[in-house]
Amino acid sequence: MTALESTVPAVRTESELADAKTVHTFCRYCLASCGVEVTVKDNRVLKISADKQNPHSWHDFCAKGRTANQMVEHPRRILAPMRRVGDSYVEASWEEAITDIATRMNALIEAGGPDAVGCYWGNAAAFSAPNVMFMTAFMDALGSYSRYFVGSVDQNAMHVVATAMYGSQLMAPVSDIDYCDYFLLVGTNPAVSAWNWLETVPAGWKRTLDRQRQGATVVVVDPVRSETAAKADMHLAVRPGQDWALLLGMVKVILDEGREHRQDCLELATGVPELRNLVAEADLDDLAARCDIPRTQIEAVARDFAAARGAMVVTRTGVSLHLAGTIGEWLGHVLNVITGRMDRPGGRRYEQGYVDSLKLFDMMAKPVAHKSRLQRRDMVAGHHGLDELPDEITTPGHGQIRGMIINGGNPVVAGPDGAKLDQALADLDLLVAVDLVQRESHRHAHWLLPVVHWLERDDLHALTSGLHDEPFAIYGLKAIEPPPGARPEWRIFTDLALAMRKPLFGIKGVNGFVKASRTLARITRRPALEFNPQWIDRLLVATGRKVKWRDIVAHPHGFVFGKPEYGHFKAALKTDDKMVHAAPPEFLARCRELLADPHPCAPPGYPFQLANRRHRHSMNSWMNDLPGLHPSGKRNEVVIHPDDAAPLGIATGDRVKVFSPVGEIELPALISDQPRRGVVIVDHGWGSRTFDPRGGGAPESFGVNRNLLIDGSKHDPLSQSPAMSSSYVGLAPAE
Repeated sequence: MTALESTVPAVRTESELADAKTVHTFCRYCLASCGVEVTVKDNRVLKISADKQNPHSWHDFCAKGRTANQMVEHPRRILAPMRRVGDSYVEASWEEAITDIATRMNALIEAGGPDAVGCYWGNAAAFSAPNVMFMTAFMDALGSYSRYFVGSVDQNAMHVVATAMYGSQLMAPVSDIDYCDYFLLVGTNPAVSAWNWLETVPAGWKRTLDRQRQGATVVVVDPVRSETAAKADMHLAVRPGQDWALLLGMVKVILDEGREHRQDCLELATGVPELRNLVAEADLDDLAARCDIPRTQIEAVARDFAAARGAMVVTRTGVSLHLAGTIGEWLGHVLNVITGRMDRPGGRRYEQGYVDSLKLFDMMAKPVAHKSRLQRRDMVAGHHGLDELPDEITTPGHGQIRGMIINGGNPVVAGPDGAKLDQALADLDLLVAVDLVQRESHRHAHWLLPVVHWLERDDLHALTSGLHDEPFAIYGLKAIEPPPGARPEWRIFTDLALAMRKPLFGIKGVNGFVKASRTLARITRRPALEFNPQWIDRLLVATGRKVKWRDIVAHPHGFVFGKPEYGHFKAALKTDDKMVHAAPPEFLARCRELLADPHPCAPPGYPFQLANRRHRHSMNSWMNDLPGLHPSGKRNEVVIHPDDAAPLGIATGDRVKVFSPVGEIELPALISDQPRRGVVIVDHGWGSRTFDPRGGGAPESFGVNRNLLIDGSKHDPLSQSPAMSSSYVGLAPAE
């Protein structure tokens, strides 16, 4: 029996299922929001399966959702607030926790200013709209801009490009797969990721293969022969980090040969003349040498892409994790714009959703002109770069971070140079972990605050309603009641703001309103009168479009409330002139810098480039601490091309040392021709310990943290993202 099979619930007897109830809700582990059917008895989950009555997502369901109750029942789950005393923890009341944290935070702000208190949030927080909203409201109350999030690691490039080209940070056009004739997939593996990032297309890869059987062409650009590349009509094994050179070569061919969509280049976009000037300066042979793809192949792909009736470029995290990630992301969008793929069948279109997601996101991640204290870098999507955090903690001066909240995240594992960040976190005067269990990044925490799991809360994902590939709405009901000592994150942030006497959202009067509602609920013994996020949900729906609140709650399986439509893209643009800005000056300047740089070359002693893989059944470090979930066993490995392994005498199963100028790890080898020569793969998201603050047992750990090898001082100057997959490493057999 495989590790994955061991997680499948056993068949229940009739007596076990007697008196059980069924709850229909949706999974909140990723943007796919798959409908699930949860069988519950005595407030315990007996089974989780796909909700086949969900009209949007029932055919896109994975082990993460099926085993969600394992996290609920985790033996090391935090069940009450826990305060650090020496090297151990003791349980405390919520009143004690909120009072102590509020007092200490106020003292830190009094001494060092609002920025002395920072926050970081990760994937676990991202899929709870009230969590992110009220965390932002709390930071606005403090007036602190010491804000960090997991998106700075892998998705900032998209936000930077969307802002510059379309005028909004969340303008993420969705893929019109069912009419596409030519798929150019760059740095993405939808066979595993399920066409799911800042858009979600249920069964997207299956639908792509259906189109391929009908004659569509699938081209994959990836230094690794991924599961997607194995099914593609063409695999371009590009040199890592040089996607931009391939894409610029395609833009050059299309513009030089007059293959652009002239109407869109004139009526939809500005900056096309500037693009022509840029490609005139570029030499196609030079670009081919940079990306290590033959010139003739670049020309053929460009011509076929331009000639296809319906086509799209899709760029993902594989592009974003490099020093030139923003330029690669931008050029992918440029190709779609200049060939007429925006808002047309088979290309990328704007889905309106049932609320104005663009306005909501821009409110929650306000584009503010704030520069970081030490490196004077701008914020992206309302946050600073995670690679800046260690020095902001350890460098003295006004605004030095001395208190930190880690909300549903694990930055020591998610970000670069985790050892440096771990040392910095140990130096804090106050570290508060808001999570279900104590993870690697929480090991120095002064307070552990227990939260509810998504199976234990209601949710409406209004913010992401425009990221589905069809008009869809669903309200997620809780399936079970949470432990008495756990609280939803929004309540924690609200209570802290009240205790600190800081106005939520930075707006005077909000705190008084919240306290008045609580008093009224207590006096009348009507809990529904106490303010809660559903009030905001109902307001958003009422002021939105197309659906009513009663429609949403009347459809427990969710409902598709219309057909996908074209023609809304231009009206949704937030640029001042309502045009796509195809050639932002800062992108042109950065591209010229890249053209002037020497060709990529490995430094002495570090001949290999470090790549990453996506796994279907894990969600970065968030899922890798569940025993038995991962199908290949609870570890990661270093994947080495046979021609690279042979001179080193390394065989599959051997222990291998992987080292860089900033770190060293040891793990087993897998010899495979999946990566191109000169590239080694070590999976991201492993190596986090799970601690036992209640029982004092030894920490549990699976795999090793590959990000200990990443130099956090190198970043994309446009997106602020660290170079997570641009690093060079060395290999040696372990002694």
